[in-house]
Order: sequence, then C-alpha cells, then structure tokens
Amino acid sequence: MRSGDEDRLLDGLSQSQLAAVTQPGGPLIVLAGAGSGKTRVLTRRIAWRVLRGETDPNRVLTLTFTRKAAAELRERQRALGLRDRVPAGTFHGIALTQLRQRWTERRTIPPTLLDRKVRFVAQLCSTRTGSRSGVEITDVVAEIDWARARLIAPENYGAAAAAAGRVPPLPPDELADLMVRYQQEKRRKRIVDFDDLLSLAIRDLRADPDYAAAVRWRHRHFYVDEFQDVNPLQFALLSEWLGERDDLFLVGDPNQAIYGWNGADPGLLASMAAADRSTVVELNDNYRSTPQVLGLAAAILGPVAGSKLRSHQGDGQTPTLTSFATDKAEAAGVADAIRGARNIGDRWSDQAVLVRTNAQLVLIEQALGELRIPCRLRSGSGPLRSPEVKTELKAIGRDGIDLVRQLEELDERLADLASPGAGQQTSSGVDRYNNLAALSRVIHEYVTLDPRPSGPGLLAWLDTMQQGDVDSSEDAVDLVTFHGAKGLEWPVVHLAGLEDGFVPIAYAKTDAQLQEERRLLYVALTRAERSLHLSWAKERTFGTTTTKRQPSPLLEPIGRAISGLAGTAPTPPDWRAEIARSRSRIPGAPQAGTSSATLTELRQWRSRKARAAGVPPHVILADQLLQVIAEHRPATSTQLAAMPGMRPTKLQRYGAELLSVLERSAEAKAAPR
Repeated sequence: MRSGDEDRLLDGLSQSQLAAVTQPGGPLIVLAGAGSGKTRVLTRRIAWRVLRGETDPNRVLTLTFTRKAAAELRERQRALGLRDRVPAGTFHGIALTQLRQRWTERRTIPPTLLDRKVRFVAQLCSTRTGSRSGVEITDVVAEIDWARARLIAPENYGAAAAAAGRVPPLPPDELADLMVRYQQEKRRKRIVDFDDLLSLAIRDLRADPDYAAAVRWRHRHFYVDEFQDVNPLQFALLSEWLGERDDLFLVGDPNQAIYGWNGADPGLLASMAAADRSTVVELNDNYRSTPQVLGLAAAILGPVAGSKLRSHQGDGQTPTLTSFATDKAEAAGVADAIRGARNIGDRWSDQAVLVRTNAQLVLIEQALGELRIPCRLRSGSGPLRSPEVKTELKAIGRDGIDLVRQLEELDERLADLASPGAGQQTSSGVDRYNNLAALSRVIHEYVTLDPRPSGPGLLAWLDTMQQGDVDSSEDAVDLVTFHGAKGLEWPVVHLAGLEDGFVPIAYAKTDAQLQEERRLLYVALTRAERSLHLSWAKERTFGTTTTKRQPSPLLEPIGRAISGLAGTAPTPPDWRAEIARSRSRIPGAPQAGTSSATLTELRQWRSRKARAAGVPPHVILADQLLQVIAEHRPATSTQLAAMPGMRPTKLQRYGAELLSVLERSAEAKAAPR
C-alpha cells in the first residue's frame, strides 16, 4: 500500500515513466525521446527514493551541463518537497568545489583560473619562432579543447584528428607542440583552465585512496542529465566519483547528440546501455508535439530511430515547406508568417525562428523590425554581437574613418576568406566568414541610405536597426540557432535557411559529422509543439557576392513526409475556420464568439494545474483545445466532450473544473458594471 505522498509523486506518470521512477537498483539508463518528460522522471525518481528511505538527500549528486539546467532541477526538487537539500550542478562546478575544499584542508594557495584562454594561447603563438600568419587563435583553442575533452595526448593528436576527420588550424606536429607548451606555461604561472579543474579532481582522487573514500562517502547516489553530451574527460571524473558502486541514474537521448564537434562522445551512452548490469527504460511517449511534427522528425532519422516517438497531442496543422527567390524575400516571408500565425490571445513568445548559423539572423531581425514585431536574440547571440564583428566595428566606428574605403577592404578580406584553403573547413572559420559577410551587407545598406556615411553614423544606425521602435518587453519572438534551441520549445516554430551548406553545414564531411547534422535538424524540428514552417532561399548574398543556393538534401525526406501528411490533418492554417465548422458537432452549443478574457482565465487555470503537477502547461491541455473551449463555451459535460481533441481521460480529470471556470467567466461577463 503506497502512502499519499507516494501517490502524489507517481500521479500522472505513464507506464514507462513509472518504471523509470520506481525501478530498483542501478545502473539505470533512461533513453528519453524528445518531449518525453525526462526532467520530470529524473526529479521524481530522486524524490521517490528519498521518500522511501532508499536515498539520503544529502548524499545525492545531480550533474548537468549548464547552471540554468542545474537551477531548474533544484527548483523542481523544491516543488516536490526536497527544498535545497539535494545538490545539483555542472561537472566543472562540482569539481571546483571539491578542489577548493581540498586546497583549504591542505592550506594550499589556490591557482588562478584562466578566463581569457584565447589571449593566453595567442601570446604563445606569437612567441614561437616561425609562427604562421593568418591562423585564427579561436580555431587553435577549439582544437586544444577538443583534444583535452577526448583525453588525447599531444603525441597522439595527429592520428586522432585524422581519424575524426578534423582539419587542424596548424600542422598536427605544430599543434601538438603548442599543446605541450600551453600546459607547461600554465603550470609555470600557476594558472588552470576549466578542463584542468576536471583533470585535477581526477588526479586527487586517484592519488589518495583515503581522500577518494571520503569524497565517495559524501556522494553516494548519482544522477546525470543529458548523458549523450558527456565527453571522455567528464566520464573519467564520474567514474572516479562512483568507484565500484552502481547507484547511478543516467538519462539521455542518442538522437539528440549534437556536440561531437566539441568533444562529446555519444558512444558512452550506448556502451552504458549495453552493459550487462544496466537496466534500460525507454521513454517514447511525446507530450510536446503533434503527430504531424513528429512525422517530419521521424523522416529525418529514418525508419528505425525515427518511428519510436508516439504523440500524445491531437492532430495539428500539416507542416509547410516554402522556397523563396532570395534570402531577403525569405526573411520577409517568415516575418509575414509570424504575423499571420498569431491568433487572439497568443503571445509573440509563442513563436521562434530557428536557423543553423548566427549570421542568418540579421535579415530576419530586420524584417521583423519592419513589421514592428518584437524579437530577441536568444542568449544575446547574433552575428553583429560576435567577437569578430565587435572588433571590426571598434576599428571602423571611429570618427574620421573613411567608411567606404574600410568597407572595400572588408570585402577584399571576405574574398580572401572565401578562397580555397582559407580556413573555412572549420566550424569557427565558416562562422567567422558568415558573421563578417553579414556585417558587410548591413554596412552596404547603411551606405546607400546615408549620403555622408561615417563610422559613428554607422554605429548609431546599427543601434536603431537592432533595437528599433518595437516592444522591448519579454513578449517577443525568439531568434535562435539550432544548437541554442536545444532544451526549449514553442507552439509555433519557423525553420529558415534550410539550404545545402547550412543544413548540413559546409564543413561536415565525414559520416559521423553528417549524422550529427541530421540529428541537429531533428532537434530543431522537435522544438515545435503544434505548428512547423520550413523555408529556404534560391539566392543568398554574402557580403557583396550573391550566389545560387540549393535546397538542403535533408529536405527530400521532409518533402515526402509533408506530401504524405497533406490532407490528413483536420486543422487548417486558419483556426477560426475550423472553429466555425465544428459548431455543428456540438449539441446545443451556444452561439460562438471569441472571448479573449475567457481564454486568459482558462490559461491561468491550466498554469496552476501544471505547477501543482510539475509538468509543462501543454501536458494538462493543448493550446488549441483551450482556444476551442473558449470559443464555444460549453455548458455541460456532453458539450465539453464534443470539443475536438477532448479525450475521455482529460474529460474525467478536468471536466468539472473547466466547466466551473467557464461558469465563473460567464457570470463575470454578465455582472453589471
């Protein structure tokens, strides 16, 4: 017999979620598909085991990859009654805490944490005899970081890079030598970087068995989120923390492994799942997206991996795929689509535009500004905010600068960067070129508008262009890259710039890189809840050069999937038309009339239910269903049951409360003022 608290923790879980929460022992590996409620499962498993006395909350360690994700886990745990007793943090954050305690105990002066790695490495490169000109230090730093994350020793770097299909920014022997000198110089100056935090934590645990035993006594129950993003260095530290124990819970999705370029090894998740002593639970119920959205996602992954997710949302719109003559026309078309997709009661923040690279956001940001649609660059990203563009603007934004001449020089450099062998085989090389090309384009636009162009005038114009006269509140359309969209979701998603060279990205050559690009598009597609719009441009301008573009080869299976879905979805793009047609199916329904006030009350009720259950609002009831209920205002259970998308389980669970909300809304509307 379960207690009331146990029932509360398990209420609303699917069978697979229930198995993941209550499965005894470990290691337990949860393969959680997109939108399947992985965070809900992770936090409830911790609470379940604490409640049953199987886990000491002070001995739990929950690991994730960002401070934001760690904060969300702590917040959810507090909502389940665990307060702040359960530690949650990043690998680097926990390692630093461990090292600080160690240094304090041993009365050791802590080393200095290196916060400007690019400058540090640049100084090493400049002091080397015969150093090469034109080498981008960011590329060098990225390669050092990749090798460190993969536990690759300098002497093995050349072979490992070749096997991974990487294009080193320096000859392999030179880069290996630089890796050695980088480590030596840090030791000489008593400086550590973030990867050193992990390496030093591992070293201390391996060097002192008594110390290792004390740390393992402190941390006994391990939970790791997004395990597909773990790299070998992080896994080595996790293994040292764990020791010989098996109290381990890992949650991840191999289909969302998109950080191999940065050192992550998705094979670690597969090997853990295949281990004899591991128990594997799969979460294949998607509570976020409509069947139409998941249909496109399945088409990208193929018949085996893509067919597993099952939608628990009602039918939605058939996704659209549109080609435009130019990139500027595409940006205007996306802006028009965003405006057209906004219905009464919707927020601008219900929509997002996703692109592969930051540089693609410039035209879209401008097009939205022209329609006075508020937008925001997620995490402050965007080509005009990139380091190389900021450096360029600092140089050409001064008074007295011949801006036209500076623009000509920028275009000449872009032409050099576009030439073969100019570094565009790397991710940072492509991003740098695209960002500078975006800057060139907007400067050309400014020069045509200002008869006396100047550096300060350019900066003032850019400030106006980026901020405009639009609403600067939090209600804004999100502009974000595919990578930046991971972990987020929106009711309506627009994927723009789906062209060969962007999707997949130009520098992806090996099978592993191309498969990661495929997974990245899958991540972008599965951010959409109910509506998905895809587009590409037949011509795109980079700086002053306009080039013909081809659609992404990945659009071929998407196009077939859309053709197969066409005519199967009962919801056309115009929701109002669907609402009008559905009136006849509701026995005794009152005359329809949109009530934004009623919709607001319904959404407030849904938010309260979602917070109490610890789930996203759409898990309670979908946005589209609330819209229909607000329009029809059913007065009886029979009328409510006739609403399109109202399933019997939802009616039984929420029917009485919904009717009560509608009744109160009607009374408030009828009350004299």
